Amino acid sequence: MDEQKSTVRAVERALDIMLCFTDATELSLSEIAKRISLHKSTVHRLLASLESKGFVLRDSQTDKYRLGFRVWELSANLTHSDDPATILLPEMERLREGLGETISLYVRDGLERIRIQAVQSNQAIRRVAPIGARMPLAVGASSKVLVAFDEPTVLESVLADPNWPETVNRQGYQEQLAEILKLGYAMSVEERELGAAAISAPIFNRNGKLVAAVAVSGPSNRMTTEVMKQFAEPIMEAAKRMGKMLK
Repeated sequence: MDEQKSTVRAVERALDIMLCFTDATELSLSEIAKRISLHKSTVHRLLASLESKGFVLRDSQTDKYRLGFRVWELSANLTHSDDPATILLPEMERLREGLGETISLYVRDGLERIRIQAVQSNQAIRRVAPIGARMPLAVGASSKVLVAFDEPTVLESVLADPNWPETVNRQGYQEQLAEILKLGYAMSVEERELGAAAISAPIFNRNGKLVAAVAVSGPSNRMTTEVMKQFAEPIMEAAKRMGKMLK
């Protein structure tokens, strides 16, 4: 009975920590401990558990915590008025109508990317993009965008990943990222899925911070390299419009 009470109490305290972020974007360990009236050592243990599950993220430079992207997966079937998945949906639909292919929105979570929103193509033969899907950062147009335009430490972590695929050359990967930085977008053909191609561009918020990547994807026999190059300008313009909508 005592063990059960202790477990329930730990769950309640972890939820109290999560609720601290209802009116704050980032909080330090001390700030969280003060808000929920617990000792810092107890809060630290709970934060470590939440961080290991992806519900909170710790900024290594400021030591402050914020909500993790695991929350996106829980809210995949919900709608909110203030998150990118909802705010950017009209622009994604507009881009789909203009280009005729599937549009996806990705964010980085550690060494993976997550699809947090998607607008499916209306064409009979199309690429279906399920929301909540997780993918590695070593391959794919959106993966490379999320690494190329982020801080250098992100690339260092990706290259040091023990799960790095043997089929991908690290030097070649870095050279691709350098080219992507020059172009402003990334393309991939059958890197992750046979028969699929994609082009992706970064989305920076009004403060100039990388927040997501928008991608256009479809069958590789329809989305040839030439076609994707024609898509480059429209997708980069759409990404700029989307960025202006985000704080």
